[in-house]
Amino acid sequence: ASDNVPGVPGIGPKTAQKLIGTYGSVENLLDSVTELKGKQRENLETYREQALLSKELVTIVRDVPLEMGLADLQARERDAEHLKALFVELEFNTLGKRVFGDGFHAGPQQSLVFGEAQAPVEALKTIVDVKHDYRLADTPEKRQALILELAQQKAFCFDTETTGLNPRTCAVIGIAFSLKPHTGVYVPLPEDPDETRRILAAFREVLEDPGIEKVGHNLKFDLSVLRWQDIGVRGRLFDTMLAAYVAAPDLRRNMDYLAQALLGYRPIPISDLIGKKEKGKPQKSMREVPLDRVVEYAVEDADITLQLAEALRPKIREMNQEQVFWEVECPLIPTLVDMEYEGIRMDAEVIRALSVDLKDEVQRTRDQVYGLAGEEFNLNSPKQLGELLFDKLALDPNARRTGKTGQYQTTEAVLRRLAHRHEIVAQILHYRMCTKLKSTYVDMLPGAVFKGTGRVHTHYEQAVTATGRLQSHGPNLQTIPIRTEKGREIRKAFVPRSDAYTLLSADYSQIELRVAAELSGDEGLMETFLEGGDIHTSTAMKIYGLDQDGVTEDMRRQAKTVNFGIIYGISAFGLGERLDIPRGQAAELIAQYFEQFPGAQQYMEETVAFARAHGYVETITGRRRYLRDINSRNATTRKGAERNAINSRIQGTAADMIKIAMSRIHRELLARDLKTRMLLQVHDELVFDLHKDEMQSVPPLVEDAMKNAIPMRVPIVVEMGTGANWLVAH
Repeated sequence: ASDNVPGVPGIGPKTAQKLIGTYGSVENLLDSVTELKGKQRENLETYREQALLSKELVTIVRDVPLEMGLADLQARERDAEHLKALFVELEFNTLGKRVFGDGFHAGPQQSLVFGEAQAPVEALKTIVDVKHDYRLADTPEKRQALILELAQQKAFCFDTETTGLNPRTCAVIGIAFSLKPHTGVYVPLPEDPDETRRILAAFREVLEDPGIEKVGHNLKFDLSVLRWQDIGVRGRLFDTMLAAYVAAPDLRRNMDYLAQALLGYRPIPISDLIGKKEKGKPQKSMREVPLDRVVEYAVEDADITLQLAEALRPKIREMNQEQVFWEVECPLIPTLVDMEYEGIRMDAEVIRALSVDLKDEVQRTRDQVYGLAGEEFNLNSPKQLGELLFDKLALDPNARRTGKTGQYQTTEAVLRRLAHRHEIVAQILHYRMCTKLKSTYVDMLPGAVFKGTGRVHTHYEQAVTATGRLQSHGPNLQTIPIRTEKGREIRKAFVPRSDAYTLLSADYSQIELRVAAELSGDEGLMETFLEGGDIHTSTAMKIYGLDQDGVTEDMRRQAKTVNFGIIYGISAFGLGERLDIPRGQAAELIAQYFEQFPGAQQYMEETVAFARAHGYVETITGRRRYLRDINSRNATTRKGAERNAINSRIQGTAADMIKIAMSRIHRELLARDLKTRMLLQVHDELVFDLHKDEMQSVPPLVEDAMKNAIPMRVPIVVEMGTGANWLVAH
């Protein structure tokens, strides 16, 4: 079952062994089926072809033509240089030492992350091996001298030291600066928060100087820390974490790893200062660490980050990532800092009322399921649920089981496919939705309100997804469901900051389909968007050969699934699963789609061919998605990489578009000294606290920035709305 071999229903391993022992083979058994009785005979007659197919599926093919023989597989002398570099890249320390001896360390002069290794792997250097000049600026005179020196620079690197990782609540214990490699200065800050603000205020002029480039690693954190200290860092930003992200989006990019990979240097681990994370043993606060050790640790971070920036600048140029880095990613940092700082107000009463409503709905739905089942059982038990649906109610004779436990699969995808077969399935899905809403969102959100502001402040991550999409956490507001009525109700709880404001929602309409039309250049797809038609109805008309009046809701639904499935590289099997139709019918739908939209098929073929030749694909801005498995001999692995290739160009371009729009809107709001503030980014939607005095001026500004972020032939449509809460505005 775990290999999707169907077998014959009702005949398990023991019975099968007995039958084959008696008749010698599956074929002989099927030829002698009249000798059997009852259900056994009936099943073998009914599933004859399935039995033969199952045998074919498990029979090893022994006549495949091979291009190599045993002699070709003989072990050869290894390429030590490249093998070492690969071990470093994958951090195979133990294996590296086993193969190359104890002198091996996972830190090359340059790893395969950014190209070919240039030098053999040697022992990593540390702070004791490198001559350095790290100083302490712990008096007003030393701080003033440092400020004057910083003011004369075209660029400098800085790094804050804090007592925690939450910019809203952590204390700032110091700030380190580096102006040139192997040098730096550390400014310690006192425990008194007012005194800390006073000292930091002296650095305001250089930190807010727009003419000085600021270098850092994960600058959003440092800028956020300073933002909560009333300092708004300005100037061009160079973030080494983002530089590594655009150069190798699928790989690790923490500073320690990059230092080892690019500089052959191992920085002081934070655990050397505050201890390792262990159960029952709390780590120290950085304030408990002796000052001389903090100086070495903090300034080393700034120094190494400055060196990483110099190592990564040419890499960004070589890999054609300058537009993505300088125009998409780095300008977004201050935008996200301000969005996180602003937060969004939440009405706790709405959440409390929704919690009570969901509790009642869960109980009502549970009772309804029990009534339809004719018995009570544990609705949260996949085992009991599977037995009810597939043994008692027999909703699917070919129901799949999980490989390890042999339980029936009862995932949401499985249940959605069966929803039309019995009312109980729809009720089970509703029960699951309500329980998830209550536990994951409604019961959790009140705890996400920051007492200092009374608002919810989500954190955005730029350098996580390979496609460039932002992710949010603490709380994750991007996953609040919008496809169900109950899920949408959660949005009612998010409200304007005061009576002087209303919420504004600006949402890209079908952006990925529009980007797909732009990239493919298909005349049929572009024509529909240019004429302002409904793309799903238009697709249904074309693949079913009907006029608009002949298209049913079911046909439009199928066309919609095909439209979105195609841009994700869906297979006939996958489409059949989603629509609950035979694979042959799904294949016919895909064939009809490509017949009507040949440009889409050409786009897919050309994208895959480019990926096979280059190992990556690019968005319109040049953002790359590397696909290591695009030439894999494993068909399943290769097909997955092909789907990623097709979708990454589309999803990545859409991600770049909204990022560019966000940065432009943020700059315009500040430049015009407007009171409106951007609060949230959720997929293709932006949410604002819109000041009521600016209701005429801000929406056109937002719409223009979103529409023209990336010039396209296909018209970009932005749907906008305002209201007393997020649900009404959306």
